[in-house]
Amino acid sequence: MTARVCPACGRRDPVANGQLLWPAGWTCPGCRHQLPVQDGIGLTAPALADTVTGFDPADFDFLARAELDHFWFVARRRLLLALIDKYAARARSFLEIGCGSGNVIGSLAGSRPWTRIAGTDIHPRGLSLARARLPPSVELFQADARSMPLHETFELAGAFDVLEHVAEDEAVIAGVRSALVDGGVFLAAVPQHPALWSVADEVGHHVRRYERGELDRKLQSGGFKILFSTSYAVGLLPLMAASRVLARRRGAGAGDARSIAREEFSVAPGVNRLLTALLEAETALTRRGVRWPAGGSRVVTAQKI
Repeated sequence: MTARVCPACGRRDPVANGQLLWPAGWTCPGCRHQLPVQDGIGLTAPALADTVTGFDPADFDFLARAELDHFWFVARRRLLLALIDKYAARARSFLEIGCGSGNVIGSLAGSRPWTRIAGTDIHPRGLSLARARLPPSVELFQADARSMPLHETFELAGAFDVLEHVAEDEAVIAGVRSALVDGGVFLAAVPQHPALWSVADEVGHHVRRYERGELDRKLQSGGFKILFSTSYAVGLLPLMAASRVLARRRGAGAGDARSIAREEFSVAPGVNRLLTALLEAETALTRRGVRWPAGGSRVVTAQKI
């Protein structure tokens, strides 16, 4: 039964086809809790809105620009869409957890006819940027994924470089499972290899880089069956390792941490095109079923059981 879950009392309130999940003015039929709204966005966890929880909202403006054509985001976007087409071809409802300014969900919105498509983030600041760039068909609301305010609503869910920001990542996995219908598919992407930890992870408020197999184990323990799991950004791994070594040699106190982290986004246009082509060649092989043993990140496709 598709239902919203009252953030105050936990009561499940059925949602009919065509109804918004969190309309302005919604009031719980049980406890009479009324949904707060900020700039037209419903807040299901208002106490956390735009706090430095898992991410600094001040970075959204910078990322919203960088995500448009930086090789990392372009290639990741194409990989995710390819895996969704392969493992969730029949899905007609989609939820993105931690959608930020709408980089991925914007591409997905026009990829097929959706009966329901929604994005959520803990930070309304990111959602406000997303609202400006997404079609009206995409519903946006603020939520804490550790306490998902939805039940059996979506056939497909995604969390793309989100879980590493949350200490209680297994609680997020449980929340995603609750929001999925039986047999629903969850696609997650995370950074991996703790040895690659850098100032970029610290500035990004990461809690961890995942060890190989760690995310698979947590998903399986959380009631999912692994459909496909692979490293990606394989060709970039030597470059990433070298940049981390150089940063450590430069040492602490070498400059503002945020400025140092943003240096990774300063790529000459020709180099950006070359690295995009490199990652697209890798993506083409991944689409054919190649599982890469090592890479800067990992992507896992799993099914609710």
